[in-house]
Amino acid sequence: MAENNTENDNNSDGTNDGKVSALHDLIAGGVAGSASVIVGHPFDTIKVRIQTSINNSNGSSSSSPISSLRSLFKGMAAPLSTAAVVNAIIFASYGTGTRLWEDYFENGHHDDVDAHGAMTGEGAVFIERGEHGTHEQIKDWKGGDITNSLSQIESELPTVTHINPAELEKTKQQQNHLKIFTCGAVAGTVQAFVICPMEHIKCRLQVNTQQLYKGPLDACASIVNNHGLFHGLYRGMGVTLWRETPAFGMYFATYDAVKERVENLLEEKDEKHPIPSHAHAWAASALAGGISGAWTWAIIYPFDVIKSKIQTSPLESRLRKGMWTVGHDLIREHGWKHMFRGLGVTLVRAFPVNAIIFPVYEFVLVQLGDGD
Repeated sequence: MAENNTENDNNSDGTNDGKVSALHDLIAGGVAGSASVIVGHPFDTIKVRIQTSINNSNGSSSSSPISSLRSLFKGMAAPLSTAAVVNAIIFASYGTGTRLWEDYFENGHHDDVDAHGAMTGEGAVFIERGEHGTHEQIKDWKGGDITNSLSQIESELPTVTHINPAELEKTKQQQNHLKIFTCGAVAGTVQAFVICPMEHIKCRLQVNTQQLYKGPLDACASIVNNHGLFHGLYRGMGVTLWRETPAFGMYFATYDAVKERVENLLEEKDEKHPIPSHAHAWAASALAGGISGAWTWAIIYPFDVIKSKIQTSPLESRLRKGMWTVGHDLIREHGWKHMFRGLGVTLVRAFPVNAIIFPVYEFVLVQLGDGD
C-alpha cells in the first residue's frame, strides 16, 4: 500500500473527499480478502499437497489425490470466514504504525518553536535546531521585509547548511521506504497471531485423506481438546512469525515502489492516449500488487515449506524439533530443491491473488464513499 488510506483523501483516485473510516477499512478489506481467498485457494491446495508429498524409491512422488474440482476448495471455509478479520487487522496495524511513525519520527522534527531556517528562491535551506535563536526572532524574520541576501541571513544565523533539492527528495524517499517496511513488518507480526491457527487448520483439512475432521470447527475443537492451545492449535507459530514479519515489510515496500513507477509510466503515456485517472490507479495497483506478492513469496518460500511440514506432522507426538532443525532435515533427506517444492504454483497463485486485493479494496472504498 503506497500510503495509509485511512488518513488520506482519495480525490485523485475517484473516491470520496472524506477520510476513510475504520468501518470502511473493515468492509473493503473483508471483501478484498474474500475475493483473494476464492481466487487463490485451489492453487494453495495444490501447493500444500506438493509440499507434503513423499518421494518414492522409484523417483516418483505420492501425494493426496485430487479427485475432483471440488476437492481443490477443501479447507476454504476457515480462511474465507476469517478473511475480513485478517485484512482488518493488517490495515489497522499498518495504519496505526504509520501514524505513530509520523508522530514520533516526522512531525516531531518539524516543531516551529525550536526550528530555525528560511526558504529562498535558490532551494531549501536547513538550519540546525538549537539555541541559536528564539521563537520571537523567527516571527520577526517571517513578518519582516525579506530583502536580505542569503549571505546576510547566514551571517545572522550561526549554523546554516544548504541541501540540494534532489538529495533532499532522495532522503525523503529513503525514509518513506523505511517507514513502509517497518510498519508493514509490524502489521505482519500482529496478524501472524491470527493466521497461524487458521492456516494450521487449513493445512490439516487439505491433507485430511482419512476424514479425521468434519470441518474447520470440528478440527479446531478436536486439536484444542486433545493437544492444547499452544502445542496444538498454535503449532508452527515460530516459523509463521519468521515468514510473516519480513514478508509484509517487503510486500508493502515493494508495492509502494512498483506502484509509483507504474503510475509515472502511465502518466507519460496518458499524454498521447488519455484514460480516466482512476483507471491509472487501479491498473497500477493491480500490477504492483501482483509483482510484490510474487516477489515476496519467492524470497520467503522456504519458511512456508517448513511451516507446512510442521503443521501437517502428527499431533500425537509433540514437536521436539525447532524450525531450523526441521529445515535441515528436509534438505538432508530430500535435497535443497525440496525447499522450493511447489514454488511454481505458488507464484502462479500469488500474482492474481495479490493483483485483485488492492483494486477490489479501492473499488469498494469508492462505492462506500459514493453511498455516504
